[in-house]
Amino acid sequence: MNGNSSAIIKKFVPCIYLYHGHAVRRLTDPAVVETDPLRLVSLYNENGADGLIVFDMSEGDQEHEEALDMIRDICAAAEMDVIGAGNIRRMEDVKKLLYAGCRRVVLDFTRESNRAITEEVSLRFGKNKILASYENSDVIAASRELLEQYVSALLLMNPHQIRETESVTDLPFYVQVNQVALNKLMEIFAYEHVCGVTGNTINDNYREVLTLKNLCKENGILVETFEAAYQWDDLRKNREGLIPVVVQDYRTREVLMMAYMNQEAYEQTIRTGRMTYFSRSRGQLWLKGETSGHFQYVKSLTADCDMDTILARVSQVGAACHTGARSCFFNEITKKEYEETANPLQVLEDVLDVIKDRKLHPKEGSYTNYLFDKGMDKILKKLGEEATEIVIAAKNPGSNEVKYEMSDFLYHMMVLMVQKGIGWEEIMAELANR
Repeated sequence: MNGNSSAIIKKFVPCIYLYHGHAVRRLTDPAVVETDPLRLVSLYNENGADGLIVFDMSEGDQEHEEALDMIRDICAAAEMDVIGAGNIRRMEDVKKLLYAGCRRVVLDFTRESNRAITEEVSLRFGKNKILASYENSDVIAASRELLEQYVSALLLMNPHQIRETESVTDLPFYVQVNQVALNKLMEIFAYEHVCGVTGNTINDNYREVLTLKNLCKENGILVETFEAAYQWDDLRKNREGLIPVVVQDYRTREVLMMAYMNQEAYEQTIRTGRMTYFSRSRGQLWLKGETSGHFQYVKSLTADCDMDTILARVSQVGAACHTGARSCFFNEITKKEYEETANPLQVLEDVLDVIKDRKLHPKEGSYTNYLFDKGMDKILKKLGEEATEIVIAAKNPGSNEVKYEMSDFLYHMMVLMVQKGIGWEEIMAELANR
């Protein structure tokens, strides 16, 4: 084993070969393995996958657009970073994949057209967004300077070229492996610059990912796992030997629920990355979502100043409450009237929800419905007018007028968002990516 093999975190990355809306066996085999790719995403989420590569195998413009819609849904459902690959011919295709939610994209370096746009897309979207795929290390050797300047990692489609790749570049690379014994993965991960394995070897053995990660750790190979800064004995338990956990949505900071952990629940949560509790009423371990599918994926665990309570920030699938409510906290006991400090994202979400409701349930005399009735040209005309008003207002002293015009522009922009089926989460994700 190479002594530097632990310098790079090794990742287990399943992939979806997307063809006609289904997941198929491989790029050269269109046999359907799953009619609903989103079901695969859920399974990969649940079993600790470190990433996901989606290969778009569509044919023709219409099918390509449908594939992009599916990739958008995959990115929204995935609890790991999604890498988009396949069907890239120009910079616009890279942009569409990134806008669909992919964290990175793969340029096929066996195609001259992809090599030709590498510098352009790297400068436009950032080197960290771009990978390059290849079958033979000769391609890498011939384009070494281009790759090292404009690409962050590689995707080797031929596992028999690992040693040759290591000899020509220091770039980290994923290896697509479709058939290999699981113990052979340790040999592949031992190569210094291999950063992950993808392909059917991972797809077919996704349930073994956590076991394989433990095996890697036993062999001194660095893998993606939660590492706890505090052990169970560092925490102060209540009389029952438990510790309360307050659960919060990591995006909105909404408090979702409160539960308890014992030592086994605490350690399993850290090991699996899924919130696990101890049910006091049933006297047993309780994996949140095991029966409902409403899993909670850990984003962070933080102990309070007394080390006797844990704040868990999670990605919540579906509802947190057994009643079907998003949050368990909905029984208002009493309330004093006060003016809430507006949460900017919540305000934007609320306004967008009203506009969506107007589209679904038209209201007589509604200006919003007037815009929808007039159609896209009218919406775009108003948006252009409001943009011009912002420019004019900005030339005047003071900021109030600009504030009013910006609000008008944002409203008309949200009408356009609803018309085009775009949500704030997509916009925020794109801004965060930039």
